[in-house]
Amino acid sequence: MATILIVDDDRALRDGLAETVTDLGHTALPVASGSEALARLGEGPVAAVLLDLRMPGDLDGMATLERIRALPEPPPVTVLTAFASPANTIEAMRLGAHDHLTKPIGRADLAAVLDAMLRDARSDPVGAAPPPDHPVLIGSSAGMRKVQKTIGLVADNASTILVHGETGTGKEEVARALHAFSRRRARPFVPVNCAAIPAEALESELFGHVRGAFAAATADRAGAFHEAQGGTLFLDEIGDMPAAMQAKILRVIQDGVVTPLGGRPARVDVRLVAATHRDLPALVAAGGFRADLYYRLNVVPITLPPLRERLADIVPLAEHFLVPSGKRLSGGAASRLLAYEWPGNVRELRNVVERAAMLVRGGVIAAEAIDLPAARLDRRGEDGAADWLAGDLPGAVARLERTMIAAALREADGNRARAARRLGIQRQLLYAKIERYGLGAPGTDLSEETTDAVGNPDASAGTDTA
Repeated sequence: MATILIVDDDRALRDGLAETVTDLGHTALPVASGSEALARLGEGPVAAVLLDLRMPGDLDGMATLERIRALPEPPPVTVLTAFASPANTIEAMRLGAHDHLTKPIGRADLAAVLDAMLRDARSDPVGAAPPPDHPVLIGSSAGMRKVQKTIGLVADNASTILVHGETGTGKEEVARALHAFSRRRARPFVPVNCAAIPAEALESELFGHVRGAFAAATADRAGAFHEAQGGTLFLDEIGDMPAAMQAKILRVIQDGVVTPLGGRPARVDVRLVAATHRDLPALVAAGGFRADLYYRLNVVPITLPPLRERLADIVPLAEHFLVPSGKRLSGGAASRLLAYEWPGNVRELRNVVERAAMLVRGGVIAAEAIDLPAARLDRRGEDGAADWLAGDLPGAVARLERTMIAAALREADGNRARAARRLGIQRQLLYAKIERYGLGAPGTDLSEETTDAVGNPDASAGTDTA
């Protein structure tokens, strides 16, 4: 039996978690705020903590997590939220959360996370720092949630990261997120595309040169390693790097020393993130890539799933790309995007959406404005109606949830209070989901209501469940 501290300002949710924790054979300690949680931790040992993310007052979930992790012997903490964003997922993991889960959490999932926390309690505090104020890596699919959690776990680590994924999946965005959420974020982030630079110029690009080192060297030049001093160097498409350069990169990783062409060795402090769309193990087996360099790069591997496996992320990504234009997708346009295979991944999605925004005069983009090859639409229906059972479970749930919310808003003439009652959820949770799915985009008339048809207070009002 273990003592589990439950921190949630919503009494019903707090009591529900406490009941399940007790049924699982543990002792539940429910409290309503971050300050109460910290006070209780000062009174005696607690085996694990279940912590709500959004709570009123000075100590929200993230601030409470930071305080808990700064304790001499912090218990493991799992953060619970009704609205998981990439930023709060990454930051929670970076601050030392054991896990970051979305509500509602079922009995089996709760039992599993409690067992895992009790087996694998962390004891080393993680340095705290405020997160960036911009969202990164948009997506709530299972694949992207795994990527976001990994970024949070390793952002402050000095280990080399190897990001793998198809062309256009957003490998550079992963590298930028690793930098943005690390202690190095005040220092430079320097990207270098190894495939775009001629082999004979790559050494100078990376290591720099001194004046007179070769015929065209008319002045000293700092290379990318020196430009990224104290920060992060991102080597994109490292699988295309010439063999001679592979040996030199390996030496830099091993020794932390860079020698400019014609110059003297100098020590550098750089966090290295590499990326490729190529199959490096196959290249190693074929002799096209050094095995020792591969193992040095692949300390922490991060694999980005292709967009066709991230159905839950397609519409949120498209709506994010539409923000500068002030336009929004119609239901038919969203369905058409979901019915496409996206061989070019996120990069292709961005091009398609931005092209549609430029060519449409009104504020709503209709299905016919989404210009996609018909051959790629055949797999799930050329009429643009997505197969609800295709892809993973989170993708299917997201499609159903978005459709039901949109229908409820239409039936309620945009009144969110009535829509929340139709859906059987609290109004604050509906607000979060409207934001998540972009249903409150410019041009949408969403109103509020504080009383029902007979003048009673709105039954859906209540504290934020996120």
